[in-house]
This record gives sequence, C-alpha cells and structure tokens, in this order.
Amino acid sequence: MRKKKGIITSAKMTDTVTVTVHRHAFHPIYKKRFRRSKKFLADSKGIEDLVEGDTVVITECKPISKLKKFKVTEVVERIPRVSDIKEEEGIEEAIHGEKKEEEEGEGEGKDEEKNESQEENKNKEDLQDSPEAAK
Repeated sequence: MRKKKGIITSAKMTDTVTVTVHRHAFHPIYKKRFRRSKKFLADSKGIEDLVEGDTVVITECKPISKLKKFKVTEVVERIPRVSDIKEEEGIEEAIHGEKKEEEEGEGEGKDEEKNESQEENKNKEDLQDSPEAAK
C-alpha cells in the first residue's frame, strides 16, 4: 500500500479532506530539479479536528467514492489553533506596557515635537518648490 505525506489544503467537506502532496522531479534535458504537486481526496473518518495546514500521512485503500482512494492514517504535525495560542506575559508587557507609560508621562511633549517637526518639513518643501517655480 502506498503512503504519501502531504498538507491539508481544504477541510470543508464532511469526512473528507483535500491533501496536496509535493514531489521533486528532474527535467530530462536541463537536469534541473523542480517541484510537482498533486491533490488527493482522503477520507478523514475517525480523526477529528483537521484544519487546513496540518501535515498528514495518507494511505491508499479501496475506492470509497469516484475520487476518494486514500484514508488519513496519522497526523504528523498540527498547526496552532486559535484557542491554543497564548500570549506570553513578557511579550504583552513589552508591547502594551511601554506604550502606556510613554503615553501617560510624555504624551503631550511628543505631540508638540511632532507638530513642530512637521511644520519645519513643510517650510523646507515650500522653500525648495519656490526657486523651481521661479526658474
């Protein structure tokens, strides 16, 4: 029985997933290696929570339908689910904590500095434009 390792590209059908299997082939004339891909429909009964991006192993079996001739036998790697992702406290503090401190303490001074620098840039642009218009 043939076994193939691939990535799930669609899991929208009931009890069926589309698995894309990549293989490398050599060009007969140019001797260059390139990637070929093929999609297989595989039966996923008994294996729950399959999502696009999961890496699975499919095994050939007797035809289940016109296009389904493989079954998902094992899940090699699962992509992180939204419910599984937890932000670490250190990262959250680094992103949100520093910004809050800056906004509370020095927010007004920074806004004034930004406005002054924007006005200076506008004045420089106006000065550069006026000699060109005179020529």
